Amino acid sequence: MTTAVPLRKKPAVPPAPRRIGREDSAAREAILDATEAVLRDEGDAALSSRRVAEVAGLKQQLVYYYFRTMDELLLAVFRRFAERFLDRQAQALASPRPLTALWELYTDASVAVIVVEFLALANHRAAVRDEIAGATERFRVGQIDELGKAMQRVGLDTEAYPPSAIVMLMLTISTTMKMESGLGVEHGYAELMDLVRRHIDKVEGSVAPA
Repeated sequence: MTTAVPLRKKPAVPPAPRRIGREDSAAREAILDATEAVLRDEGDAALSSRRVAEVAGLKQQLVYYYFRTMDELLLAVFRRFAERFLDRQAQALASPRPLTALWELYTDASVAVIVVEFLALANHRAAVRDEIAGATERFRVGQIDELGKAMQRVGLDTEAYPPSAIVMLMLTISTTMKMESGLGVEHGYAELMDLVRRHIDKVEGSVAPA
């Protein structure tokens, strides 16, 4: 009777890491641009690797060559958008009329629609929710602080016009307007825009150069 010799198992070979394309690649940038375009023009419901590839004019496989998952892609788009937004906000606050410049930035349709779509994404994509929520909270604190400094620079009364209240009013108005306009509801918004602009002009007109 022969004794069976147990076969030795081969040591497990760890899978090779997925190759990720260079961050300065033109194709990667095209994918980011296409993702932002789909969010802006079609909404998060239309977002897929296939649709992003179509808009970018690339093969679908390239989306996953540069990004392991769609959530990873969305976070990259969010980080790039946030960086660009902060640059534009810094320029607005450096203006001799920071309230006017900030209002124009917050009500810029190309900005408001992306903000709304990221909020929607955060509500149903757990993988991106924490980062978007955390970054938004940090941005909010920074926005209030920088607006306060800008208002003091041009001589505006930050006690009579608290920067925190101004930021929240501007963001709430612009976000609500964008959400409702997507449903075709715009009644009263022209009058609201005019009222806000006239009040900003009244506040800034006496202390800041036109």
